[in-house]
Amino acid sequence: MSKLTTASVLAFERNLDISDAVFSQKDSQSKDIKIVEIREKSVRGTISNRLKKAISADPAKLDAEIEKANLQRVDVAALDSDKDTLIAQFTLKVLPFEGKPNVCNNQEYQTKLTETVQQYLQTQGITELAKRYATNIANARWLWRNRMNAEQIKVTVSIDKDIITFDNAKLFSLNHFENQDEKINKIANYIEQGLTGKKFIILSVMAEAKMGYGQEVYPSQELVLDTGKTKSKILYQINNQAGMHSQKIGNAIRTIDTWYNENAQFPIAVEPYGAVTTLGTAFRQPKEKMDFYSLFDNWILEDKIPSIEQQHYVIAVLIRGGVFGASGKE
Repeated sequence: MSKLTTASVLAFERNLDISDAVFSQKDSQSKDIKIVEIREKSVRGTISNRLKKAISADPAKLDAEIEKANLQRVDVAALDSDKDTLIAQFTLKVLPFEGKPNVCNNQEYQTKLTETVQQYLQTQGITELAKRYATNIANARWLWRNRMNAEQIKVTVSIDKDIITFDNAKLFSLNHFENQDEKINKIANYIEQGLTGKKFIILSVMAEAKMGYGQEVYPSQELVLDTGKTKSKILYQINNQAGMHSQKIGNAIRTIDTWYNENAQFPIAVEPYGAVTTLGTAFRQPKEKMDFYSLFDNWILEDKIPSIEQQHYVIAVLIRGGVFGASGKE
């Protein structure tokens, strides 16, 4: 019998299908709602960036550089002067997860992979992951900077006629998942039903964040690859309405990995190498055999079962989705 090898073509579809979020606004004392629009403004700033050594070493060049005006055209999103509350809304579709890849060119490998995942689902279940996803919905982590700048946040999660409300999302920690809140457990149960295929689940999620009258809010910022751009900051909008990328929301919801370190002080997003670009660090290094591929291959190919915590991590990566095949080239 030939030794089992990783399929050269292997891919999983994501099982948490998230829409973009759209931004609206209202006065906390009124029910009148209108969209948040992106505006453009031109600003005259100063030079504040670190200068090149060649400029710093030449007094004449240094004076000329730091005395220049820094002219910029930027996008900005802000509440109207008579509105103090940001409303952000998105939907989350939960698709069944059975461990079967949507693309695999090695049937023997696919059989072993599916059997392994099924064994995990039968012994561990999906409850722990579902609870962590639910916590990140309830605590409004997905609002990112808007969460930090809000005085108070109300989160409402709806499915069919069931409406679950959290009056102050900021009461829930961003750093651990040990809470026993019944409403979070209820959302987790819905997510679990979706992942196990027991029920079609699509959650409607809305946050109402009290930011202050006329205050700036923070949609996604577009990555502009054109070096000839006319603006230094371009914000994401959907039909002239400020919005947030689905990828950014998804990153927040899957920020559940506290298993990358025994003494982890904060969770990171589930990624094959535990990469956190804002920190310039990959927390799951291949040399330490803690990255997804090392754990995954040992589990599937060598029958070296990871600890329960690392099993949770590997399954969470598969739920995230991606292309995981081995090219056969070194």
